[in-house]
Amino acid sequence: MKKYLSHSVEETENIGQEFAKTLKPGDVVAMYGGLGAGKTAFVRGMAKHLCPDVLVTSPTFTIMLEYTGKYRVCHFDMYRISTFDDLYNIGYFDCIDSDAICIIEWSENIPFGLPDRYIKLTINALEDEVREITAEEIK
Repeated sequence: MKKYLSHSVEETENIGQEFAKTLKPGDVVAMYGGLGAGKTAFVRGMAKHLCPDVLVTSPTFTIMLEYTGKYRVCHFDMYRISTFDDLYNIGYFDCIDSDAICIIEWSENIPFGLPDRYIKLTINALEDEVREITAEEIK
C-alpha cells in the first residue's frame, strides 16, 4: 500500500502524474472518495503522463470519456450507475477487457462490476485542502 498527503489541488495533480508512471496497459484504477474529494484532479494529473495533450473533465453526465495519447485511457464516472445492465450498455466491459487503462470514479457504486485485479485508490478529505491518498492493489 502506498500513501500520499496532498495540501492543494496542484499537489494532488502532481501525485496523480507520478502515480500514473506505475500504470501499464490493462490496469484498472478504482477510485473511492466523496464529492469534492479530488478524484478528477487526480485523474488530470494521471492524464499529464498518460495522454499529455488531452483536456480532462469529469465525465459526470457523459458517464465515460476516452482519451488517447501514450496510452488509451477510459475514464468513467459511476455516480449514476447502479446495475450490471447499466455497465453493459455504456460499453464498460469492452474497456475493462481491453488493453486500455481504465480509471473509474465512484467505484463504490459498482462493486459487482470490478475485475478480480485492480488498484483501489482512495482519497479522503482531512481538512480544507488536505487530502490523504492511498493506493493498494486488490487481487
